[in-house]
Amino acid sequence: MRILFLGDVVGRSGRAAVLETLPKLRTRYAADFVVVNGENAAGGFGISEQILTELLDAGADVVTTGNHVWDQRETLVYIERHDRLLRPLNFPPGTPGKGAGLFKAANGAEVLVVNAMGRVFMGDLDDPFPAIERELDACGLKSGADAILIDFHAEATSEKQALAHFVDGRATAVIGTHTHVPTADEQILNGGTAYISDAGMCGDFDSVLGMDKEEPINRFLTKITRGALRRPRARRRFAALLSRSTIRPGWRAP
Repeated sequence: MRILFLGDVVGRSGRAAVLETLPKLRTRYAADFVVVNGENAAGGFGISEQILTELLDAGADVVTTGNHVWDQRETLVYIERHDRLLRPLNFPPGTPGKGAGLFKAANGAEVLVVNAMGRVFMGDLDDPFPAIERELDACGLKSGADAILIDFHAEATSEKQALAHFVDGRATAVIGTHTHVPTADEQILNGGTAYISDAGMCGDFDSVLGMDKEEPINRFLTKITRGALRRPRARRRFAALLSRSTIRPGWRAP
């Protein structure tokens, strides 16, 4: 089974790159299942229903999110209509939407996708460790699902690594998102779980985390906000970064 994962889609340039290339990538890598993190797809902040539909039509099986999931207020309403859009699992009880789901891959396999958010340098949320533990207990690898992929949207690499070792042997892959910068620590852990601290982003390469450079630089230099963070105005070179630690040829889940 081959799983393709795309890191945070940022703004119009990131969307354009994904919508144009995802069908080709799915064919090129013979991907059975595709997960896309789309939390920054709407101008860098949140995801609209139209953009969600476009990503799904382009070949995404599931779209995950993170701390920007509610930046487009409409998401609070339409997320209830879309089972294939996930928000962080460890949001408080009663939050609209869901944080995990069991989905069927192109080859007929059952894939459990879990979307969780870290707490270190992030918002004050419920503990992601027991929340993920409950999902794995309810739908275990090989007993309830053929593959389990966890999108862990977190800032601290220590928290991401700890979570990966916590579920090692019980999940197919733990893929970090949120920082928009890819890491080079892709590995297969002792128990057989694939791991990378961050898959990077699908966005404008000539940018600061996918946004126009001028305002972030100004904030670091002056500590004064002069304007809103905006996506780059022109379409430039794209950084469609794929996780190298997902499914490798010949590799099998634990």
